Amino acid sequence: MDIPVRDEADDQIAREAAVARGRFLARQEEWGQLSVELRVAEEARRVTPAGMPVADLLAYGARSDVVMAAEHALLDGRPPRDAQLSAGVQALEGVLEEMPGDYAAALVIALSHIDIGWAWRGTGWDATVPRANRAAFYRHFERAERILAPYSGLEMNSPGLAAARCALLAADSDPQARFVDDYEDLIDLDPHNHRHMRALGLHLLPRWFGSHDQLELEARRTAARTQDIWGAGGYTWVYMDAVAMDEEACARVDMEFFIEGLHDIVAVCPDQSMINQLTAFCAVTMQQRMGFDSTADYARTRIADCTRWLIRDHLTEVHPLIWAGAAEGADTLARTTSSSRFAARGRSDALQAICDSFADDILSGHRVRFTESGPELLRP
Repeated sequence: MDIPVRDEADDQIAREAAVARGRFLARQEEWGQLSVELRVAEEARRVTPAGMPVADLLAYGARSDVVMAAEHALLDGRPPRDAQLSAGVQALEGVLEEMPGDYAAALVIALSHIDIGWAWRGTGWDATVPRANRAAFYRHFERAERILAPYSGLEMNSPGLAAARCALLAADSDPQARFVDDYEDLIDLDPHNHRHMRALGLHLLPRWFGSHDQLELEARRTAARTQDIWGAGGYTWVYMDAVAMDEEACARVDMEFFIEGLHDIVAVCPDQSMINQLTAFCAVTMQQRMGFDSTADYARTRIADCTRWLIRDHLTEVHPLIWAGAAEGADTLARTTSSSRFAARGRSDALQAICDSFADDILSGHRVRFTESGPELLRP
């Protein structure tokens, strides 16, 4: 089998460049320039080849030193007197005083508090989180909410602000009262960004803010509102992460509608970053929870079967980092730097899926060669 492997795909290069730019500007204390570049990226809705907003990457790069220092300090539990965390956060807070009324700077500092809040809390069940860590989580989220209070994503035409408001739902005492409206505002601001729809679907699960009935309703409503862009793809995007991790969501999904949406997404975005993302989801992510529930397994198998037509009809090259991220069950590339071990795992998963799709051809002696127009079978 012969297929091109892009160890450093265009999307990964673009992501790393945007993160590095944000980090550089913050380290040089060029916050005015950072604000300009972030605003321009948001206004133009600039994205990487796979659709990651450049503004999000700039913002992450700008806060990454402080956030990573906090995460490192918290690896072994609560650090003494919170010293290492305070210095970095105080430096960022000083930016707010120097740039009053600048929404871009406020967004970066608020997102820093949200990230540090999650570093304190972790991702375990609430009952397992120590009281002091939970208190720190709420303290950072409350500070982020105060910072963002003067700004409206709709008024500023800022998907970043709208997304941050959605992120604050995790600490809201009554998130059900507003979370659907908040996500509708976000999706309306940036309907081409499928990550917002995926996040909506995840937060519609009962473990977060919604219910399975509400998930089905909002998936159909989102599909109707974004039909001119995605066709049936809005339904698929809303369900994508939900079916990957929730048995009942997987058992309830309208499989014909979901698969129709996959076809429509491919029609809208036929680039190889998207094809690799969808194929890896079907081939790898959907296998992670196989065997937990027979009804869900039927749906998982139907989705996994889409791997064959995605590979045979649309795949022309392998992006290993995307496949490696699919094994984690989420879009991890926003913070993942190129790692040889990470990429090797993704390459192995991709080649195995491709071999499975051409198993009969390979066993009969054919050679499979991928070209820009798709795979070719060469006679033995």
